[in-house]
Amino acid sequence: MPTGTRLHPGGTQRLPATGRARPPLAAGLALGLALLAGAVALSLSVGTEHIPPGDVWSALFSPSGSKDDNIVRELRLPRTLIGVAVGAALGLAGGVMQTLTRNPLADPGLLGVNAGASAAVVTAIGVLGITSFTGYLWFALAGAAVAATAVNALGGARSATPVRLALAGTAVNAALFGYVNGLQQWDLSTLDSMRHWSVGTLAKRDPDLLVTVLPLLAAGALLTFALARPLGALALGEDHARALGTSIRRTRILSIVAITLLCGAATAVCGPIGFIGLMIPHAVRAFSGPDPRRMLPYCALFAPALLLVSDVVGRVVVSPSEIEVDIVTSFLGGLLFIHLVRQRKVAQL
Repeated sequence: MPTGTRLHPGGTQRLPATGRARPPLAAGLALGLALLAGAVALSLSVGTEHIPPGDVWSALFSPSGSKDDNIVRELRLPRTLIGVAVGAALGLAGGVMQTLTRNPLADPGLLGVNAGASAAVVTAIGVLGITSFTGYLWFALAGAAVAATAVNALGGARSATPVRLALAGTAVNAALFGYVNGLQQWDLSTLDSMRHWSVGTLAKRDPDLLVTVLPLLAAGALLTFALARPLGALALGEDHARALGTSIRRTRILSIVAITLLCGAATAVCGPIGFIGLMIPHAVRAFSGPDPRRMLPYCALFAPALLLVSDVVGRVVVSPSEIEVDIVTSFLGGLLFIHLVRQRKVAQL
């Protein structure tokens, strides 16, 4: 038997093995939880006003109504909770996209999904006059789905290569964000209110928005984990997937539904935040391997940790002003993207 393939008892095939010992799933999840807890503590403590961890604890569990209590409870706690939910959504969506397309360059931002959601929301607000969140949320979901379909079609659908998909995503991104910027300039009275639909941010987000989208994010996450096994089979190739009894069509459709729910809801809350879905799957595969059953739980923990740390960097680097978190993640993701496209195995595709 080839060394790169293993069989479960009963003959079920695993994903190709790399020969590297993987840490137990529980150990990796414990590490992810620890990093996420540290990122949450950092997000609650660090900003224009530095608040010691002890005071943060008091503000959360025994508030006295002080200025620091109000900063923690009214500003930083909602921002942090939104960052955790949105980060997990983007990490899971990126993991699903890379596994589904077998494309190491796949990301909700690079492939136009976030841009589609953003353009649809700006249309709802600027053209149709829909200002309620529950009203334009559905536009975000529809825009994400349409953009994903368009990129897949432009990239060649089943004959798509990583580079063709990346180029198609770049074209769709450019067109949609050009549309968003043009619409903002056309209606200057709403420019400031629509600015974060070009650059995503966690700042000044209403916590009620998270409550509204939480069922959609939860549904997308549950669907993602339910698809882990068929996605793993599909990653072996369509012939292998069919031999293992996987419905390829159903897996693809449900994966697009999951990506739409996760990216559409996340973008509706924070605007487009790029590269989280590119960076995290690559990082966690170093110790999770390619199996989505191991990789996706790691994505759900490491992605929000990265997003929160990036948000903290944006708060302090030009304090007392702020840099939107999308700018920070785009800078970090751009460095990784350059590294990936210079790799021989990607350059030859």
